[in-house]
Amino acid sequence: MAQWVDVCSVDDLQPNSGVCALVEGQQVAIFYMPKEKAVYAINNYDPFGKAHVLSRGIIGDIKGQTVVASPLYKQHFNLQTGACLEDENVTIAAYGVRIENGRVEVSIIAE
Repeated sequence: MAQWVDVCSVDDLQPNSGVCALVEGQQVAIFYMPKEKAVYAINNYDPFGKAHVLSRGIIGDIKGQTVVASPLYKQHFNLQTGACLEDENVTIAAYGVRIENGRVEVSIIAE
């Protein structure tokens, strides 16, 4: 069962960029694109570079997919699904995220 966890104010987000938040013990990269009225949340861990750095990546669009490019080895991860565009066998966790009453909430699946 999913639960929504209050993470921060929407004012704490960086427009068109990422921030990292610790949610239920997990590093979560949150990306905010106000022009598109979109917010995304994925695991912050880059499985290729073996470091928590994805929140520092550059966001963009590849063939209609909103992605983040890892700042280490430049692999692209789909911000909706967590799938790696360069290696279909690699996927990172993607989380539900929403803005409610000016607050950012992330959905974490209860174990």
